[in-house]
Amino acid sequence: MLSDRSVPGNRWDLLDPRTAPRPEVGVVVCHYEQARLLARTLAALADQTLPPVDVVVADDGSRHLPQVPAGVRVVTQEDRGFRAAAARNLGARHVRGEILVFLDADTVPEPDCLAVLTARAALCGDVLAVGRRCHADLSALPPGADPRSAPRLPDPAWLDEAYARTRDLLDADGRSFRHVISAVLACRRTLFDDVGGFDERFVGYGGEDWDLAYRAWNAGAVLVRERGAVAWHDGVDWGGRAADPAVKDRESARLAALIPEPHTRGAPLPVAVADVLVDVDPAADPIRTRHALLRQTHRDLRIRGGPAELYGPAVQEGEWSLDQLRRARARLHVTGVLPPTALAAAMARLVDEDLGCVALHSPAGAPLALLRSTRALGRARRGHRGGFGSETLVVEPPAVHGDLAAFFDRI
Repeated sequence: MLSDRSVPGNRWDLLDPRTAPRPEVGVVVCHYEQARLLARTLAALADQTLPPVDVVVADDGSRHLPQVPAGVRVVTQEDRGFRAAAARNLGARHVRGEILVFLDADTVPEPDCLAVLTARAALCGDVLAVGRRCHADLSALPPGADPRSAPRLPDPAWLDEAYARTRDLLDADGRSFRHVISAVLACRRTLFDDVGGFDERFVGYGGEDWDLAYRAWNAGAVLVRERGAVAWHDGVDWGGRAADPAVKDRESARLAALIPEPHTRGAPLPVAVADVLVDVDPAADPIRTRHALLRQTHRDLRIRGGPAELYGPAVQEGEWSLDQLRRARARLHVTGVLPPTALAAAMARLVDEDLGCVALHSPAGAPLALLRSTRALGRARRGHRGGFGSETLVVEPPAVHGDLAAFFDRI
């Protein structure tokens, strides 16, 4: 039976893997026209110190389905381009197991890989663990042979540097999703389902793993790099974020549309997926409050409701979508009129200090707004409350006396 511990922030170091229960692990192997490479990976999965309870090959539309050993199943989808996200979701729907492990067909796990990769996830349902992908020329390696005996190739420097800088993601922040790769990845099924799995809008190479990790972090995940969970990739890091600038640009544009983290997005975009989702209290001034919100220096926000004649497409009618709720970094409930820099200051505190909420008050102590972290809300949704701090930020609201014309002129 899995444990249900929680940790503050991203403190995965408080989870001792030696105390982990033995989990039921289901493995999804993403495959396309790689039957020979797949045979090596499946042979390695049969030799794990923690044997998986189920292995499913998720095929992305190969012309001929691979032959697999008894007990391994193959599920496939129509070939409509590179759809690794959809293939992995297909595999996840069919595989048994309380912890999901994702591997690529060209990535051969060492015998302890599954045991190490899943130990902290067995202790804490918030863990998203990425293993260590090493590189070698496996072309002459027969199935069942030790991949460490193959000629070694360089590991991607960008990942090594990131893991060193963040102490294997212990010091992860809101941009560390870029250091999570789906070639060797594990989390509980409950976390995978909670964040919505891989986003099947990703078609073409790259980005779907970063996007999953972004939504997981945003939902309160604990990011862990398990350096002892080693798997060997056949060949160099050819994807390692594509050498072709046009391919890389397409990936970056796709991520910018869906991930409102400022360095990923580059600029506030006129799309439904906003960084901050704003609800105005029914008792608040409907016009002064919204005008002040539209003048915020942190402009990547979306406001729900308001006089349509005045605000039109600047506000949203109806409920927030699940996609909006999963991707916005914060929710803002507004009761008063905010000065232009208030949201930017509050977001800086919320994100930089990994807080659960920031209350905005006037110098007299009147509440003006409450900014809540989607990250803290997500963890609480799965039953893990606490672990995130709170702060109060004092801001000077603009004067609201007089008629609207005078207010518009002042702000």
